[in-house]
Amino acid sequence: MLKNVLPATMLACGLLVAPTTFAKDPEPAKAGDAAKSDDKAHKDKDDEINLPPFPADKTVRQSVTLDGRELKYDATVGSLPVLDEKGKTIGSVMFTAYTVPGANRPVTFALNGGPGAASVYLNLGAIGPKRVQFGAEGDSPSDPATPIDNPGTWLSFTDLVFIDPVGTGFSYSQVPEEEAKKRFYNPKSDVEYLSRIVFDWLVKNERLTSRKYLVGESYGGFRGPRIAHFLQTHLGVAMNGEVLVSPFLDPGASSNRDLSPLPWMLTLPSISAANLERQGKLNDAAMASVVEYTRTEYVQDLLKGRADAQAIERIVKRVTELSGLDPNFVRRSGGRLETQAYLREVYRSEGKLGSRYDSNVTAYDPFPFAPTQQNNDPILDSIIAPTTTAMVDFVTHTVGWKYSGRYNALSYEVGNLWTDSPDKEKQANGLERGSAKELRESVAIDPKMHVLIVHGWDDLSCPFMASVLIVDQMPVMGKAERVQVKEYPGGHMFYSRPESQALLKSDVMKMYAAH
Repeated sequence: MLKNVLPATMLACGLLVAPTTFAKDPEPAKAGDAAKSDDKAHKDKDDEINLPPFPADKTVRQSVTLDGRELKYDATVGSLPVLDEKGKTIGSVMFTAYTVPGANRPVTFALNGGPGAASVYLNLGAIGPKRVQFGAEGDSPSDPATPIDNPGTWLSFTDLVFIDPVGTGFSYSQVPEEEAKKRFYNPKSDVEYLSRIVFDWLVKNERLTSRKYLVGESYGGFRGPRIAHFLQTHLGVAMNGEVLVSPFLDPGASSNRDLSPLPWMLTLPSISAANLERQGKLNDAAMASVVEYTRTEYVQDLLKGRADAQAIERIVKRVTELSGLDPNFVRRSGGRLETQAYLREVYRSEGKLGSRYDSNVTAYDPFPFAPTQQNNDPILDSIIAPTTTAMVDFVTHTVGWKYSGRYNALSYEVGNLWTDSPDKEKQANGLERGSAKELRESVAIDPKMHVLIVHGWDDLSCPFMASVLIVDQMPVMGKAERVQVKEYPGGHMFYSRPESQALLKSDVMKMYAAH
């Protein structure tokens, strides 16, 4: 972790030049001081973290069959400490690594999002050697959570290290809650200690000279450019490339709905993609037409407002066609389709809700007559059980890394503790700024770095249109293909669909081959 030495140095200098003062006689103790001291000692004791320590790293040999051939690998579950400026351990981070014996193997570090999500979703859903089915239409939380060989794994061309940030998986903080907010639960500190975890793993495993990549999903995609930039400029480690999966790059793009057309531009293409998919008409050509309308006529008519009496009529007509919704609903919304209202309306006749992570994944609405949605997202509630069951069984039984703490596949507690900045006076360093700045800078620093940004068409939580617009505003630094945006059928976890997972693997292999 980067040490904040400047303020400490300034404080020390201040003490050296302070004017001389004479010590006063100590005041007599007041009644109740002893009781206050006892209360403070009792409170400090209550704040102590006494979670059981992690066991030693454990490795087992496993294999996966890919294209008819057996690939043997080592699966390691282990941990790394998080140290403060004085070398005191303030947290413990668990990792899961899959490595194949051999020289010149690249290594890829994987992080999920939330913030508050463990890396299990990328591990057992997308790129690890084994997978468990979850996140698609028809999947049930009570389906057998039995891992099977994953044809979409990246292990055939890179070693994989999955990192669970503090508060997720089995990883935990060893400091009280208020200090944990400053040390872990804000964007700046989050990036700094996770970058150090990447560095420490490389040193511990003697892999500093390997080719290095980073993959982040959702908020992990927000972390990605910042971690790559911090590693480049502070820790002296250069990433060869990044893969940002359904990334959350710029929160500000969705703000100011009363004036800016951007929030509606970002979601209309994904709503249209879901409608095309329901009709069996989703393809690149159809989506190119949707994107073109969104960039031109739609945004122009939104900006005209009442200055053009026919603007709203044009919007309602076209948005109705694109969304498949009732024209009266579209008219009442002014052609501006608010996500949660849309997700209830599109399946209202069936008594179901769509998920913001893939609006074609549905669940029954338990409160259909309530004015607004009362329950959590259908996908979020359905993926906790299979991922937790499969991962805990893998760690504690298959690998034999015995630990009795709670496993958090998705921690709402971390989300509730999260702050934009450890210092409220420095909010500009926080989440609201996004990470497009570091994306540009890390690509500019390294002319050989490649970035692949991938999305599912139907994702309304992190819509693909945001990444398209962000990348289109970047200067071309060398070759344009160094930073690419790709879209596939599906939603936030499009890799739950085998066809989209195969497309992702193919595109990623091309990026790795560039090095």
